[in-house]
Amino acid sequence: MGVEIERKWLVEAVPETVRQGLSACRHTEIEQGYLCTEPVVRVRRDGEQYWLTYKGRGQLLREEYNLPLTEEAYAHLIKKADGVILTKTRYRIPLPDGLTAELDIFHGQYEGLIYVEVEFETEADARRFAAPGWFGRDVTKEPAYSNSMLSTGLSQLSKP
Repeated sequence: MGVEIERKWLVEAVPETVRQGLSACRHTEIEQGYLCTEPVVRVRRDGEQYWLTYKGRGQLLREEYNLPLTEEAYAHLIKKADGVILTKTRYRIPLPDGLTAELDIFHGQYEGLIYVEVEFETEADARRFAAPGWFGRDVTKEPAYSNSMLSTGLSQLSKP
């Protein structure tokens, strides 16, 4: 069984010192659509890679399976996605202890929305992680900030 242990923060402003370093970080353009939101079944183009993902229930810890797709399969499935197709640039920022912050800057309907997510090996690691102040408010347990909820267009979140 695949398990995702992840926390998410709503970023109000990326500090200039971080912004200046983004060009040196690995980044990709992501497009993703949801075939189902309960359970979550998503298709994603991440740069030149294509994925079908199943996610179980949960917020901090949940079941997750990623299956590779061909470009053709992705092109076929994305047309079947319900709701809003999400687009964003993801920057992978190295953190201490070998962790990576995934900074997502949204485009399109959610222009101006910025999240940062960090994945962990254990739930204990996730709970004891001290986020840098610029990460903003922890929204891990707020369903309105899940990408699957954003895809429905029904999320009542306010963008910074």
